[in-house]
Amino acid sequence: MKKVLRSELVDFATYTDRRASIREVVQQVKALRRIHVGEYLTFLFENADTMRYQVQEMMRVEQLVRESSIQHELDTYNALLGDEGELGCTLLVEVEDTVLRDRMLVQFVTLPDHLYVELEDGRKVRATVDEAQRSRGRLSTVQYLKFAVGRKAPVAVGCDHPEMSARTRLTPEQRTALQADLES
Repeated sequence: MKKVLRSELVDFATYTDRRASIREVVQQVKALRRIHVGEYLTFLFENADTMRYQVQEMMRVEQLVRESSIQHELDTYNALLGDEGELGCTLLVEVEDTVLRDRMLVQFVTLPDHLYVELEDGRKVRATVDEAQRSRGRLSTVQYLKFAVGRKAPVAVGCDHPEMSARTRLTPEQRTALQADLES
């Protein structure tokens, strides 16, 4: 998958001037890559456009000008993108009730082991996850996942945790967007 290049980034002042129009475009890109599964899970499949936006936002918020700091952000966010044949994904565990959320994040510490994308042939590809996101017996509300799908976009995204089972079929538009990401 295409990574974000340093030459694609603008300084934070220029970005701030263009932010509204950039944000509008990126929201459209994200809309095609955001898949809700069940009541609490949102999968956002990332690409160079979404990661470039994140890096530019960090540069703006932190007013980064040092090349080493900008490169650090670029390296960090590029690492979230999948390599060839992989889809990088941000999983959001969205539970508004703080008491319920705290309980769920302990109860579902093994959740990443039960996340998958389903390919056209019915095969389930399990997520790989950074184990640091499951520290001290508790799941983080944000998980960074990768799915090694080869060159074919999935047809569905799901969770088969015994206490939180759900599956969402992707629309043709979502599949087309993910296929384009795999080919970039």
